[in-house]
Amino acid sequence: MSFPESIADISDVVIRVFRYKLFEINQTPITLSSLFLFFLIILVFFVLSSFLNKRLLHRILSRLQINESIQYALVRIGHYLVMFVGVIVAFQSAGIDLGGLVVVLGFLSVGIGFGLQNITSNFVSGLILLFERPIKIGDRVTVGDTEGDVVAINMRSTTIRTLNNIAIIVPNSEFISSNVINWSHGDPKIRLMIEVGVSYGSDPDLVRKALQEVADEHPAVLKKPESDVLFVDFGDSSWNIVLRVWIDHPKRHHIIRSEINFAVVRKFREYGVEIPFPQRDVHMRTPIPEPS
Repeated sequence: MSFPESIADISDVVIRVFRYKLFEINQTPITLSSLFLFFLIILVFFVLSSFLNKRLLHRILSRLQINESIQYALVRIGHYLVMFVGVIVAFQSAGIDLGGLVVVLGFLSVGIGFGLQNITSNFVSGLILLFERPIKIGDRVTVGDTEGDVVAINMRSTTIRTLNNIAIIVPNSEFISSNVINWSHGDPKIRLMIEVGVSYGSDPDLVRKALQEVADEHPAVLKKPESDVLFVDFGDSSWNIVLRVWIDHPKRHHIIRSEINFAVVRKFREYGVEIPFPQRDVHMRTPIPEPS
């Protein structure tokens, strides 16, 4: 066998392999070549989406001075739209007669039937987060026991950077179906409740004056709305008092609370107000001697 003939034989085998029918979709044969073309088109649209988002859309939105969270939402939505068009074009190029959208929805319904409910739920929840924007990039949120800043809202999950600089991946459905504390949503003002106990021998008017001075002297405490001091109840060993203050830096609420607690201790020492600690009296009884 000559060299050109061997090359022709190899190419003929390769062509037959690529044209071999793997399966059918609505009486349309799916071959290895059609699958290769399908994924190639998806890859091309993915690269195109990345180029448009990073080079064009992001630059245009930055020049328009649009809020960073809105920029992120528009970029993500643009990515989804480009990829959606790419999927339709890929199906059409693969020779499938049905409209690409119908096929996508058909595969989605089949996936749900085979246990992809969570993936579908997280994807839809991600779209709701981008359009409705109950949370956005940069927000300080608390999900369960996790508090941190939202750094990314992706197709399936949202990334939260905790106060200890740890990335927590939270499924998007958690933000839709569960209670989520958003410290930055809407009005940035929040109220801190500083609870403290004072001994029963304290002067209540002096305690109120001391706590009010602490609030007035702290630079992060707002003048409007005004802070106030409440006598909550009578504890076992103390009067329970609450200092309520307003701040407009929700991301610093831990630091501000700590600073106010330090200031309360210093102010109470200055005025001679005692912060009691739980005490228990122990009575020792001498046993009665047994009769001899």
